[in-house]
Amino acid sequence: MESLGFIQWCLDNLNYWTITLLMAIESSFIPFPSEVVVPPAAYKAAATGELNVWLVIFFATLGALIGAFINYYLALWLGRPIVYKFANSRLGHMCLLDEQKVKKAEDFFVHHGVAATLVGRLVPAVRQLISIPAGLARMNLAKFALYTAIGAGLWNGVLATLGYILEAVVPEEQLITTVTKYSHEIGYVIIAVVALALAYIIYKGVKK
Repeated sequence: MESLGFIQWCLDNLNYWTITLLMAIESSFIPFPSEVVVPPAAYKAAATGELNVWLVIFFATLGALIGAFINYYLALWLGRPIVYKFANSRLGHMCLLDEQKVKKAEDFFVHHGVAATLVGRLVPAVRQLISIPAGLARMNLAKFALYTAIGAGLWNGVLATLGYILEAVVPEEQLITTVTKYSHEIGYVIIAVVALALAYIIYKGVKK
């Protein structure tokens, strides 16, 4: 309960450091919705000017990268049996984890390869956990960091844009509900665009 109180305090006192901390939590093995962090911070940037929306995106992405590294190294050091055992444990369930969620993320990684760390950052229910199979597969660290940063940056950019724009039309108490309603649809549009771009790059490479 004390941890929940601390998280609520961070949400009530959003600055660049609390944004980084909360997004690190969101991106680690403790699922925490980014929709309750980035849009309110961008909303605050538009409403008061106390924050810069570009720095909100930067620090949110930095936090996401830190959390992703936590998952990556835990999976790398612990290995698949212990990761799945933890997901099925009482503590894992308290972190909103279970075997099905981890397996879904691992299947997504297997089917999409290293690009999954980029695209997976835009997929609900996979976003926070995609770094686990990357660690299990011992993905190249430089590629992991690059793709994670790009994917997280795109997603945080979407959320920040929504929060910044909605400041003029939506009361603050309705912000998170509105962002959650539209963020998934926008995320899927981004996935389609990224997929088309990757297909084009692959096509050009094969053609050469």
